[in-house]
Amino acid sequence: MRTPSYASLDDALESVALYGIELKNGNSNHAPMVAEALCVLGRPEAVVRWMARYRERMLPRPAASARIRPEDWRTALGERPRFADWSAFFGEELQAAPWRQVLDRWMERLAPGFCAAATHGVIRVGHAARGLADSETPPRLRELADALASWAATYQELPATGAQPKSGMTPREAIARVPIVPPGRRNNTGNITVSLAALGSFAEFAPVIGLIDTTTDLAPLVAELTEVFARVYLANAHDIRSTIAFIHGVTSPAALGNIAPLVGDRTARAALRYAWQSGCGLYACFGGETAMVEEIEPPKADADELVERAIAHGDEHVIKFTEVCLHRHSLDPSPVYTAAVNHVRGMIPQR
Repeated sequence: MRTPSYASLDDALESVALYGIELKNGNSNHAPMVAEALCVLGRPEAVVRWMARYRERMLPRPAASARIRPEDWRTALGERPRFADWSAFFGEELQAAPWRQVLDRWMERLAPGFCAAATHGVIRVGHAARGLADSETPPRLRELADALASWAATYQELPATGAQPKSGMTPREAIARVPIVPPGRRNNTGNITVSLAALGSFAEFAPVIGLIDTTTDLAPLVAELTEVFARVYLANAHDIRSTIAFIHGVTSPAALGNIAPLVGDRTARAALRYAWQSGCGLYACFGGETAMVEEIEPPKADADELVERAIAHGDEHVIKFTEVCLHRHSLDPSPVYTAAVNHVRGMIPQR
């Protein structure tokens, strides 16, 4: 696979800054995330072409309405129309302190809302932080402010008992213990966020957050979490809606993997509990009786070929999922990643 190149990222982020967090169809704006992913894949030249096609789907950036004061930030959580206010707030935070310090502080504060906007908040922060770790530039600092703002403005918590794990289960062991919402009780009329909100009336879900032991070595635990949810994806992605849901079950813990080296251990471990909870929430709302696949036959195509196929396909989820799976495969090889990349192109229409 090619060496990452961020040659086009700053120009792309300058362009993206003109737009908000939603597309015309109400879904999340993926432009800054795809731009960073293509750079990581070593295809900076593909960013401009992809953005030119995607731009017509984006909405203009809204104007700020009222300043969010540091002492009142909690009252503005989850207020989607205040994205621009949140962005201005985080811009001030990043002027007052180093970006890693700001990231650590707000990762800890926002972690209980890990599932915000179907996990798009933390995913965007993961891309922004990785770009900043490569080079600290004004467009990348602004993108971190926007990424944190998107998380805060869409903040959503899932029900949790707060219990600490007693069994010491690993994610692979614990996934079979996650209760799934009976089909007749699921909310299939809205988006993923609406479906997750229905967990509030599914009392069996609340203890899930305490199923796994988060005291073991952090990097292997993030690796196992991501690999398990890639197996959940292969077992349960059977149409466009479930495919997109389970893509986020993989890309959100992978985003945590990008953020974890940049924040303190306590912050990363706290976020990991909510990463597990969010992935389980997606499984509970969209999954079937088989939690994850065991036997996997990976495709014969190499990484570069899989990347080219994703770019040719053009869908934002396909490109981002391909980057995440190949990146995690390079760190912790597993046949599930290349199999998932090969699978996703057949589940989402080509752009």
